[in-house]
Order: sequence, then structure tokens, then C-alpha cells
Amino acid sequence: MLSAECPHENIVLVGFMGSGKTSIGKRVAKQLGFQFIDTDQVIVDRAGLPISDIFARDGEPAFRDLETSAIISIGHLKRCVIATGGGAVLRDKNRTLLRGLGFVIELTADEDTIYDRVARNTKRPLLQTEDPRATLRELLQTRRPFYDQAAQFVLDTTHLDHAAAADAIIAEARRAFSWHRSE
Repeated sequence: MLSAECPHENIVLVGFMGSGKTSIGKRVAKQLGFQFIDTDQVIVDRAGLPISDIFARDGEPAFRDLETSAIISIGHLKRCVIATGGGAVLRDKNRTLLRGLGFVIELTADEDTIYDRVARNTKRPLLQTEDPRATLRELLQTRRPFYDQAAQFVLDTTHLDHAAAADAIIAEARRAFSWHRSE
């Protein structure tokens, strides 16, 4: 039960790109009547630039600074579903901030599924390499411990459609926050 330690009753989704944070998160928010927040979109709105341009112009460390600022800026919000960028958990400070925001759920999927979901997306700056598959594999291995440190619940989306994943998240949030069915 989280209600006492996390009064905001937010659901925070972490996980690798292509795990379903945004698409599933929007569905969860709609079903619960919560606001949906995407920290990457907060960054884009503030910077006035796409993430790929921020990476190209300022580099990953500057982007990570913007990411931390975005997480801090939403710290007062309540009853939101918050989708984070895939690298948001890389900083200790961010993992702490995210756990303070709400119930942190890690969405996972197997490597093949993630690759299928993101391979054709040219807006993923970290995968614009000679061998995107090898880069994806390396990033997954590097980030997995950070996702695990942040998460209070893990949901594998490999074989779930968005509706089933949303239902599983809502069921777990009800348990974690001791919500009753009528809420």
C-alpha cells in the first residue's frame, strides 16, 4: 500500500523505448479519468525543439538536465499517468524523484518486440547508428538495472495488447493505492 508515502496517487511509467509507456499510458489515463503527462513532450514544449534536435545541438547530458527539470516541474501534480523517457532512470536523482511522484511501473518487452516497435522510427536519436540492433541490445543491458531500481512493479508487454496492459496496470495501481472499485 502506497497511499501514505505517496499522496499524489500518480502512476509513473518507466521502461525502454518501445515498451508502450505512451500508448498504454494514454489508455490508462483515459480509463481512470487522470491527466496524461509525457515528460518527453514537456521537454519538447519547453525547448521548442524535437528531442533529436536537442541531442544533436546540445548533446545527451544537456537533454538529461532538461529531463530532470521536467520531472521536478510536475512534482506537484496529482492523479496523473506519467510516461517518462527511456533514459529518465539513468540518474539517481531522477529515480528518487519518480518514486516521490507516484507508483512506478516498469514496462518491459523482449528485445525482438522492442526492435520491431522502434526500428523504423527515425526520431529515436540513440538508435541512429550503423547497427541499431546492437545499440538497442547494449542500451537494454545497460539500463535494465536502473529500471529495476526505480520500479515497484514490472509488466511485460511483449504479448499484451494495449487494453490488457492497461487493465493490468490499473489493477496493480488499485492494489498499491488501496483504491476501491468505485474510485
